[in-house]
Amino acid sequence: MTKLALLHTVVWLTDAIEDLCVEMMPEVTTYNIVDESLLRDAIELGELTPEIYAKIASYAVGAERGGCDALLVTCSSISPCVDIAQKLVHVPVLKIDEAMADKAVETGEQIAVVATLHSTLDPTTQLVKQRARVLGKEVSIRAVLCEGAFEAASSGDTGQHDRLVSETLRDLGDNVDVIVLAQASMARVLDDMAEEDKKVPILTSPRLGVARAKQVLTGGTQA
Repeated sequence: MTKLALLHTVVWLTDAIEDLCVEMMPEVTTYNIVDESLLRDAIELGELTPEIYAKIASYAVGAERGGCDALLVTCSSISPCVDIAQKLVHVPVLKIDEAMADKAVETGEQIAVVATLHSTLDPTTQLVKQRARVLGKEVSIRAVLCEGAFEAASSGDTGQHDRLVSETLRDLGDNVDVIVLAQASMARVLDDMAEEDKKVPILTSPRLGVARAKQVLTGGTQA
């Protein structure tokens, strides 16, 4: 049986990602690793410290030793650490947002990256730039922070969070070719947006990331 480890930094995301895995690759067994200190420390310290890199590397090593065929890191804020962790193991260590970045680059030249956290905005923006270089395409990237949205969600006001994100997406639609949502937690906003407000493709990472993991686990390759 093929096994996939999932590394999360927020506990409530586990069910959503697991449900996608069951839907898209029921033949794969998944198990969750949850360490909320990774995102908390990245936010509080304002950077990815050597200690955060070391923790993620240890999880990759542990997943490999536990017999997993791959590790999927589900948090965009810590995705830069994947590049180091991958050097320490023989199994794939995957970024949930890499497939989304590739899709954005393939979709258009004017790309907006939207986040509610500073700690996620820059890593995702840099990832899109990196994937554009890999794919050999010139792009223009606009990084946009939804001010106040994360604070609203943290205080329990998810309605205000969703309104702020939706307004940002509507405003951006007139000025770019494609929009990237940097955090998996933002994806639910699209469910309540009117279709006419989705003026350009709006990409989210969960489904694309799981699809990439399936490709790697079943085909043995990574795009």
